[in-house]
Amino acid sequence: MKELPFYKMSGAGNDFVVLDNRESQVRGDLNAFSARVADRKRGVGADGVLLLEKSARTHFRMRYFNADGSEADMCGNGGRCIARFANLMGAAPVRMQFENLAGDFEAVVQGDGQVELRMTQPHSMKLNIDLPVDGEVVRGHFLNTGVPHLVVPVSDASKIDLAGLGRKLRRHSAFAPKGANVNFAQVLGPQALLVRTYERGVEAETLACGTGAVASAILLARLGRVQGPVTITTSGGDQLAVAFALKGDEASEVTLKGQAEVTFQGILDLDRYQ
Repeated sequence: MKELPFYKMSGAGNDFVVLDNRESQVRGDLNAFSARVADRKRGVGADGVLLLEKSARTHFRMRYFNADGSEADMCGNGGRCIARFANLMGAAPVRMQFENLAGDFEAVVQGDGQVELRMTQPHSMKLNIDLPVDGEVVRGHFLNTGVPHLVVPVSDASKIDLAGLGRKLRRHSAFAPKGANVNFAQVLGPQALLVRTYERGVEAETLACGTGAVASAILLARLGRVQGPVTITTSGGDQLAVAFALKGDEASEVTLKGQAEVTFQGILDLDRYQ
């Protein structure tokens, strides 16, 4: 039996299986492997799988696979979790750089278990997108924060049929062929939002979404509903802090901060999953 230790981690309720793959123990069909590991009935269970790999120019390379096995360019809460994992494994100091498909990132692991992640610059902002759904029109706003996000401002996020409406918007033809993550954002105060996210690749509501929190904060600030820095309350009740500089449609100096916790450790039988 080929064994590989893993950490189960939670970033504000977003949960991940995190593996040190610097020696390439995990190989072959990584999409199928990740889907089996993330399966909550037959595997460890998670929103996604994070692989820590070697990098020639930064401290490490991050690869992220959604629960359905699809590889995503970026995951904000996953980035914070793998940064803490890398520090725990001795792969990176408390101030580190890592690369992934979305670009290069900087992270700082703090003593209280929080991790601050400096994001790549968001792009492709588009305001006031009218989307026909079941004979009605939903107005949302778009921003790519490493992955594509639609943000829909609402007066009461608790009343949204997130599974129904979120799924239809996530697969809307306006975002074909790959679709978009969908966030419903409720203003709680001048610097506070409540955000619920239907996450692409998980195909369900997650307890938090880091890149969705960033997109919601920036877009609602651009609309004049909030001002930065913004505290995001997630579906799971955790809080994420989003800071940024905003000039017109351009956001820069974007950071995402919150808890990155180890919930348990275990051993994978690689022969079972590969």
